[in-house]
Amino acid sequence: AAVLLATTSANAGYTMKKQVGDAATKLTFFGFSQIVAGTGEGFKNANTDDNVKFGADRIRLGWKYVSGPVRGKVFLDFNQNDNKGNEDVGANRVIKDAFIAYKYSDALVVKAGIIKTPVGMGFTIPGWNLDVVKRAFDKQLAFERGNGLMISGRDMGMGNDAKVNGLEMGHERPMQGFGYDVMIGNQTTRSGAVTANSDDTDGKSNAYMARLHYDRGEALHLEISGGVSPHAGGSAGTEDYKVLNIGLDSHFGEGKNFKAEYYDVSGVLGNVHDVNTLALTYTQYVTPNLELAIKTISGEATSSSTGNTDGRNTYAGFNYYPNQVTTKMDRSGKRKNNQHVIKVNYVAASGNLDSPSFEKDDAVLAMYQFKF
Repeated sequence: AAVLLATTSANAGYTMKKQVGDAATKLTFFGFSQIVAGTGEGFKNANTDDNVKFGADRIRLGWKYVSGPVRGKVFLDFNQNDNKGNEDVGANRVIKDAFIAYKYSDALVVKAGIIKTPVGMGFTIPGWNLDVVKRAFDKQLAFERGNGLMISGRDMGMGNDAKVNGLEMGHERPMQGFGYDVMIGNQTTRSGAVTANSDDTDGKSNAYMARLHYDRGEALHLEISGGVSPHAGGSAGTEDYKVLNIGLDSHFGEGKNFKAEYYDVSGVLGNVHDVNTLALTYTQYVTPNLELAIKTISGEATSSSTGNTDGRNTYAGFNYYPNQVTTKMDRSGKRKNNQHVIKVNYVAASGNLDSPSFEKDDAVLAMYQFKF
């Protein structure tokens, strides 16, 4: 792992192939690391706005396995030490993904295990492929990862014959036509909006969620998703956590990208607590090595304890690609260039929104990422 992490390559991982009987198998190793620094009252762990604090957001290593129609994936984050949600997910939070899949066709893939849940467009975008340094506070409103069973389909109805590998969790590749995901799992206690309570058994129920999306290549990705995780307060009688999410992602012109995402949620932490958020993101390549990025997310909350609150976080800055490998500015090209990237953001915060992980003070953030 140390040797792999020390190397640099534009390829998506390192692959080993082996013939096992009549089956051709393939094992791919991949990973990435994000080293961060920040200052300002809004940067977590900074005591004053004069301090600069250093840390890491993600230090991850994983592998994918393919043998005929069978797929498997394990993904680990060595920077995790929070056990929240273990009793429902069945594994320490170091384990991000651990599932097996069977691909019957592009239109029908069955997955079972610990899976990134299919609710929230921004949440299902990989952490190494973000537009700004941090996911915004609405990430806490997603169901996060869960343990269960999911059926999925991609690239349906347009005859595009896109590459579907059966491991997709979001809209990784430009396609044509419709796609879907339907999942049943345990309660989603890794979410920032669902309370875990291992001592209570009366409130244990299944969570349900689904997503439908439509794609027109690079120009348009549109999705709607929703779900419910019962008894979000950790015991029977507390409110169910319910989520509706609508997302749009469009790459147009030369190096331009626009995203819009809306959340409408209720029952946060099993209380009378409703939140709605709107996130808008725009990125623009200036040169092949430099991209400007701005993301603003605003929210309103109604809570039985705090009443009505609202707020906004705006991330503005640039992404610099020191080892730029392609001048193509589409979605696939950006994924390749994100093998190595330096991101710098100023975060402007306003309001007093009562919502998980809302930043109430300004900050300056920087990150260096490398991925193989």
